[in-house]
Amino acid sequence: MDSPQLLIVYHSHTDGSRQMAEAAHAAASQAGVQARLLCAPDAGPADVLAASGYLFVCPENLAAMSGLMKDFFDRCYYAALGRMEGRPYAALICAGSDGSNAARQIARIATGWRLKPIAEPLIVCTHAQTPEAIAATKQIGADDLQRCRELGEAMAAGLSMGIF
Repeated sequence: MDSPQLLIVYHSHTDGSRQMAEAAHAAASQAGVQARLLCAPDAGPADVLAASGYLFVCPENLAAMSGLMKDFFDRCYYAALGRMEGRPYAALICAGSDGSNAARQIARIATGWRLKPIAEPLIVCTHAQTPEAIAATKQIGADDLQRCRELGEAMAAGLSMGIF
C-alpha cells in the first residue's frame, strides 16, 4: 500500500506564505508521509486527486485569498468534485491584519469538495498597514513558523496513523 500523501499548495506575493508552507512541509516530511510542496500555478487536478490530505497556504489580499490561489481552486474544483470526499485539510493564511475572509473562502471551497477540517485556520498577522509595508518582503517570526511546523507535523502524523 502506498504511503499517504500530503499536498501543500501555496501562493506567496511577499514571501510570508512561502515561509509558512516550507515550515509545514519540512515538519510533515519528517513524519512518515510523502509531503509535496507545490506553488499554486504548478498544482493541478491530478495532484489534488493523488493526495490523501491538504494544506492550503496563501496570503489574504484585499480581504480575499490571493488571486493565484483562487486560480488553483478554479482549475481544480470541478475536476476533483465528487472524487475526494472526507479527506482532511487545513489552511494557513498570511495576513496584514485579519485573514478571516481568506480562511472563510477556503473553507467554503473545502465544504463543496466535502473535505474535513482538522484544525482551525492558522492565521499569521504581519501587521503590515502602509503601502510600503504591505509590498515589502516579509520575515515570518520563529514562533509563527513553529506553529506552521506543528500543523504540518500534526497533519502528517494523522495521515500516517490513519486518524484522518
